[in-house]
Amino acid sequence: MHLDWIDDILAVIDTGSLVRAAERRFLTQSAFTRRVRMIEDRIGTSLFDRSRKPVEVRPGVRALEPELREISARLRRLQQELRLSAEHGDRRIVFACQHALATTISPRIVAELTSMDGVSVRVRSGNNDECLLLLASGEADFIVTYESQGMADSGRTDSFEVVDLGIDRFVPVCATSLLAERDAPTIPVISYPGGIFFRAVFDHHIAPFLPERSSFVPKAETALTLAACEYALQGMGVAWLPFSLVRKHLVDERLHQLDELPTHPLQIRMRRLTRPSGAHTDEIWRRLESIGPLSPPL
Repeated sequence: MHLDWIDDILAVIDTGSLVRAAERRFLTQSAFTRRVRMIEDRIGTSLFDRSRKPVEVRPGVRALEPELREISARLRRLQQELRLSAEHGDRRIVFACQHALATTISPRIVAELTSMDGVSVRVRSGNNDECLLLLASGEADFIVTYESQGMADSGRTDSFEVVDLGIDRFVPVCATSLLAERDAPTIPVISYPGGIFFRAVFDHHIAPFLPERSSFVPKAETALTLAACEYALQGMGVAWLPFSLVRKHLVDERLHQLDELPTHPLQIRMRRLTRPSGAHTDEIWRRLESIGPLSPPL
């Protein structure tokens, strides 16, 4: 199925008319009609009921509309990826970071990279382990993740070069509606599932130091810090989140930091393979090494 065919079909679905669809596709009506019939001949069935005015899309085609739109978007993205690969060659950089860093730290790094002549950047995000896997498999040129003192440091091995980019902090926050319950016997918490980096940080460095006077009860669980932040904003419970992620909400007083509850520093580190796959990464790595501390004001 060609992209042009899909776009022709979608044009008829969107406009409800072969005439207006032809205009959208910058074709004469007769040329567009011939192309639609050619598509139907290749597929082996009619797509539209021309006996009705205006033309009607057959129910089976209508049911496939979401999939047609998804395929169209995917093919366009693929075209763009191929074009960028051809234009930039080995100046294309794939950078992966933890979800929590995607909206806070990564914009500064991407801005630095794209300021270099001929460099294009593809950003991927995942949890800590997923980022390490992308790096180890060669699918990412470098990664930026959080690490926590006292926990296993998987990045400091002979396989990786590591640069410290600064310090963030894992802080407890809640919405205004929960402030009155901060001393209640039971306090609702937004938790992280097992196997997630922030769950390990909570279990090792937060849970042992929670005040004994209160019981902290999980009310919602998510692996995504952005989701946990939204849950906190909705007043569902207390969430431990990177300060960089919630700073603007603290300034706006949509969230409040609970100073009586424990916090923990988070190291921001950049890694690449000791033997990078492309020589172009050396120049870029040196540029990023000098980017300076990326830590938010704490």
